[in-house]
Amino acid sequence: MTEPARPRNIPLGLTLATLISLAILIALGVWQMQRMAWKSELLAQIETRAEAAPRPAGEILALAAGGEDLGFYRVNLTCPGLDTAPFLQLYAIKDGQAGQRLISACPVAGGDYQTLLVDRGFVPDTVTERPPVVADGTGPVEVIGLLRNPDPANFVTPDNRPDTNVWYSRDVGAMAETLGVVAPAPVFLLAETASNPAFPALEPTPLPGEIANRHLEYALTWFGLAGALIAVYVAVLRRRWKS
Repeated sequence: MTEPARPRNIPLGLTLATLISLAILIALGVWQMQRMAWKSELLAQIETRAEAAPRPAGEILALAAGGEDLGFYRVNLTCPGLDTAPFLQLYAIKDGQAGQRLISACPVAGGDYQTLLVDRGFVPDTVTERPPVVADGTGPVEVIGLLRNPDPANFVTPDNRPDTNVWYSRDVGAMAETLGVVAPAPVFLLAETASNPAFPALEPTPLPGEIANRHLEYALTWFGLAGALIAVYVAVLRRRWKS
């Protein structure tokens, strides 16, 4: 007498866990594809703008009224007292070393804007001192640098902590409010030139030497893991049904 076939039930818990994991892996892959498109546009902007002769910052900021993307224009600007100005500390990593980028405000006349936030450079955590802050410093500092659009915070970015001067993302509005300035431009000026020669630990770092675009590799990794998860799930089901 032939034994009746056992019903092939779908294990609910395993299936639910697999579907959730699969959705996460696919979402990460799609996110990396979006990052790849963004990075390609970014590299094109760098190539066409970053090597040009600097132009007055106010002149470039005025282009925003016509919808111009201001990212990676090379500009110059005179900032009174920038070397002793109050600053915010933005967490950063340079050449594998953790530290902070110091963000100060500079007055500017450019279209609807009165202020431009200046990224003065990088200080490693190994340097415990910071530049002096003098409320009435007025000595002019000539800055040449690149305008950069702030990268939006994502789901892995920690929250900014203005109360302790610890920042993880470039929030123009919140940073301007903390520094007590108004009408900030929507971009940052990343200094190429030293804002404080008396404090050599503050290193201007407008761009890394090479900006990698490995997001396709990352996306394929996530999609590959999703495929492997499906294969493992199918293999588990087949074993359960055969036993």
